Amino acid sequence: MKVDAVLGIGELSGVAGAALGLEAAGYDGAWCAEVGHDPFLPLAVAAVATSRVTLGTSIAVAFARNPMTMAYIANDLQAASGGRFILGLGSQIKAHITRRFSMPWGAPAAQMREYVHALRSIWAAWNDGRPLDVRGHYYQHTLMTPMFSPEPHQYGPPRVFLAAVGPAMTRVAGEVANGLITHPFTTERYLREVTLPTLAEGISRAGRSRGDVEVTCPGFVIVDDGSAKFAQRIAAARRQIAFYGSTPAYRPVLALHGWGDLADRLHELSVTRGERRWAAMGELIDDEVLSAFAVMGSPGDAAAEVKRRFGDIVDRITIPATPAGSAGELLAGLR
Repeated sequence: MKVDAVLGIGELSGVAGAALGLEAAGYDGAWCAEVGHDPFLPLAVAAVATSRVTLGTSIAVAFARNPMTMAYIANDLQAASGGRFILGLGSQIKAHITRRFSMPWGAPAAQMREYVHALRSIWAAWNDGRPLDVRGHYYQHTLMTPMFSPEPHQYGPPRVFLAAVGPAMTRVAGEVANGLITHPFTTERYLREVTLPTLAEGISRAGRSRGDVEVTCPGFVIVDDGSAKFAQRIAAARRQIAFYGSTPAYRPVLALHGWGDLADRLHELSVTRGERRWAAMGELIDDEVLSAFAVMGSPGDAAAEVKRRFGDIVDRITIPATPAGSAGELLAGLR
């Protein structure tokens, strides 16, 4: 199991040092998320600063960009990193695509399947000289002239990972992706009973094998470093779990454990007015729910629990990069 970390996005001037620190500490990969910042700019900095770690987006919002725009960005990062880039894509939910990004919304799984096909067709046109002829329901790419074609490079196209929670997108990942990014809002039971069997259906449908699809899990790992911040991190995790749990599309994760009523209550609170709602939602995440989603404890205990839960079912795990000393102990324990 490869061990990755989140590459925090703050001032770009600090990204090179942070990336080098992760590489020196022994992490296998570093991921950037598209939350309050662009996920690609920090990876461009990290690509030229590092030489070994895998660099990826976990995730970039696919439907906020068309395949051609995404293909250019990913191709440049693949070249800049010497073939170390993973394009991790997610669909986001309808409200964000239509109201935040002002983009059209389709049938997400079918659209994502076509999106990945379009990306690979564009890269094949650039790297292999194949005619560009994408004529799908959502995307049509039929024009590529020499002036707008990047020079082929030796690293080939980047790997494409898909984020999925529901069964339809999970099957698509098994059919067309190089990897599956499980949502942080998942549990060991949901992975074993729902996600991996559904992924296997997609893999079988496409005539592929499990070895063709790398599974990475960016889970909640809260390390007790002996400081007061441990309690603060637990409180933050409760709020984050509550936020995810309020999304109707993620209700099946809670329902599997018999917590469907909790999902409904979280959603009700999320659509009320007032900032106090977010704190109130976090207070609904009791210790039983928290423990199902989060690994907590000393570096040694956390490492042992991560291996117990996920060691035989995922290929990569993302753990916190801070606090530095405790994360180093956690990494050593996982090794």
